[in-house]
Amino acid sequence: MDQARTENFVYPMWDESIIPTLCDYIKVPNKSPAFDPDWEKHGHMDEAVKMFEAWCRKQPIEGMQVEVVRLEGRTPVLFIEIPGQSDDVVLLYGHYDKQPEFSGWDEDLDPWLPVLKNGKLYGRGGADDGYAVFGSLTAIRTLQEQGIPHARCVVLIEGCEESGSFDLPYYIDHLGDRLGKPDLVVCLDAECGNYDQFWCTTSLRGNLTGNLKVQVLTEGVHSGSAGGVVPSCFRVLRQLLSRVEDAATGRILVDDLFVEIPEQRKEQAKLAAEVLGDSVYRKFPWIDGKAKPSESNYELMLNNYWRPNVTVTGADGLPAIVNAGNTMLPEISVKLSFRLPPTLDADVAAAAVKKVLEADPPPFAKVSFKVESTMAGWNAPPVADWLEKSMEKASQAYFGKPSVYMGTGGTIPFMGMLGEKFPEAQFLVTGLLGPNSNAHGPNEFLHIEKGKKLTCCVAQVLEDHFRRDQG
Repeated sequence: MDQARTENFVYPMWDESIIPTLCDYIKVPNKSPAFDPDWEKHGHMDEAVKMFEAWCRKQPIEGMQVEVVRLEGRTPVLFIEIPGQSDDVVLLYGHYDKQPEFSGWDEDLDPWLPVLKNGKLYGRGGADDGYAVFGSLTAIRTLQEQGIPHARCVVLIEGCEESGSFDLPYYIDHLGDRLGKPDLVVCLDAECGNYDQFWCTTSLRGNLTGNLKVQVLTEGVHSGSAGGVVPSCFRVLRQLLSRVEDAATGRILVDDLFVEIPEQRKEQAKLAAEVLGDSVYRKFPWIDGKAKPSESNYELMLNNYWRPNVTVTGADGLPAIVNAGNTMLPEISVKLSFRLPPTLDADVAAAAVKKVLEADPPPFAKVSFKVESTMAGWNAPPVADWLEKSMEKASQAYFGKPSVYMGTGGTIPFMGMLGEKFPEAQFLVTGLLGPNSNAHGPNEFLHIEKGKKLTCCVAQVLEDHFRRDQG
């Protein structure tokens, strides 16, 4: 593949076609079903997928078939088939649903308003994960423009990823014959350690969410009358949380949530820590800009990739401070989100957590932990020699630096599903969610230069995949 021709094709495609379409897409509040249960009625999901479909149909890709597949009551998927010059199959994946608005956006930014500033496109969903379908088809077009052969490609863009991909298994079954048996999976929905190299994700943590509820009274009572007699449900909640997490260190106290970390992943984490340095922690918006964790960058990466942690992500029963009186609350509920090691069975983890939280409840309290969802993690198979060489070649060509491997603390349910279904496939899980890109939070942005270079790298991998058996 000619590097100059590739860049001369890809870069204008981004500037003249991809970015304008992404700007229109950002304006659509197509929140994932978990955050918009009435998504069918509101029509935003349909608007977004039709927008993607229209753009795809305009691309002059030989033999391409584009279809929006709809199963009753489920978010539609965009499914694209592109014939190739071999019987091998490459599956390229992304999603078009979004996280909700979140608060804290800068005054000149808005989740549903695209803003171009300093080489970045701000707005919800551009980086997570609107660009995936555009990058995938542009990479394929790049090869065809140069007369370079590639395998049969199928592109699958789902609308339920931010809700745990609960619709996706039905589509995988429905499209089974058309999907075929991919020997390479390209997922453009991942983090990158910086914007200066080609990063490959080697593992993803699983996720367990559930609601912990503490009840002490049938109704609220005067705190002066009951205080000292009736235990505070908030105090009981603190007791229960201390069963699963060390309040001083954040270490999880449930032994069943830990696994043995593979030596290869430790070595990859060491190399990634050397590349990233203090940006491992400095990339986050600390209230104290001088914050420095006590653990090494290497240990922080293992904490993030391979060790469990828990976060309280929501609460019911606590009135806003402005409405808070002298009332002892009758009950309180919190939503807990556990990130789990990649190789841990999420259902086993859920049973262990439920047992610990519900066993021997504190006196006078009724306790329940209702599991909301479990999502498997994923640990990539060993990287094939051809893919490792291809990634290095692509990174050196378009970034001028070596490729890097890293785990990711987040969860992509699709990877776990595919890993089980196609255990012999190779995986290129990559993306452009780098430092401060803030997917799911305020001021989410897409790094445009990174998007262009990443598209070139994917094209290189597709070419090398086709030629991998040719020596």
